[in-house]
Amino acid sequence: MRVAVLGAGTMGHGIAQVSAMAGHDVTLRDVDEAVVGEGVDAIDENLRGGVEREKVTPEERDATLARITGTTDLGEAVSDADLVVEAVPEDVELKRDVLGDAEDVAPEGAVLASNTSSLPVTEIAAALDAPGRFVGLHFFNPVHIMALVEVVVAEQTSDRTLEFATEFVDGIAKTPIEVADSPGFASSRLGVSLGVEAMRMLQEGVAGPRDVDQAMELGYNHPMGPVELGDVVGLDVRLDILEHLRDELGERFRPPQILKRKVRAGKLGKKTGEGFYVWEDGEIVGPSDDWGDDA
Repeated sequence: MRVAVLGAGTMGHGIAQVSAMAGHDVTLRDVDEAVVGEGVDAIDENLRGGVEREKVTPEERDATLARITGTTDLGEAVSDADLVVEAVPEDVELKRDVLGDAEDVAPEGAVLASNTSSLPVTEIAAALDAPGRFVGLHFFNPVHIMALVEVVVAEQTSDRTLEFATEFVDGIAKTPIEVADSPGFASSRLGVSLGVEAMRMLQEGVAGPRDVDQAMELGYNHPMGPVELGDVVGLDVRLDILEHLRDELGERFRPPQILKRKVRAGKLGKKTGEGFYVWEDGEIVGPSDDWGDDA
């Protein structure tokens, strides 16, 4: 199968990697040549780490990289693709534009997919001439490690498209769950519900970040606590999802002020070096100074 991934950022290059590791020929496309290069380099780094941990053989690494081509040319990326996966930032109009442009040059039988984590796939599909071939594929970060993919069914998604998407996810050694198009799907809605309550607890001074996280890690066997997870996902992403869910589902998803302050200050979590924790070289070195009710 030939897979085109549109967007070479964190999610895009992760989707490209797992697709290539499963034996598919992949074209990774972004509008910025430097971003394409960074995406391919990140895949190389992930694979080298896998070799060091003996999770990937050197031969598997080399074969995976050989299946990946980077480009800034949309036509080159999608003109012979069987599957086109959009992985651009979470903006409905941007996603509609990118997928509409891809539809114009993709083969008639190609399936089009969006990696959105919370946006309405039915609305995205409505911008296409053939919306029946569109589906949501919500991967999780880091893509090469996380086993789950939500297959999000738009109102227009055909049975053939759903079957194709589910088989693709199975084929890249992920577990698909079928979810109807609804605000936040299943995972984002549940995940942010826990995360927003954890932030409210910090804001009220109930406990510190590490204590809140350990309550869920040790008390409920979660692999990562909700505060740390928010930092890893990105507090700006958390805020965007909460605002969308508030619009769709009501005040129980109102973003807390502590989250708004963090985002306004540019303290977005792991990617900026500080959120509710302080991060160095991708590791937590301690809690941020401004997490509680005195912040």
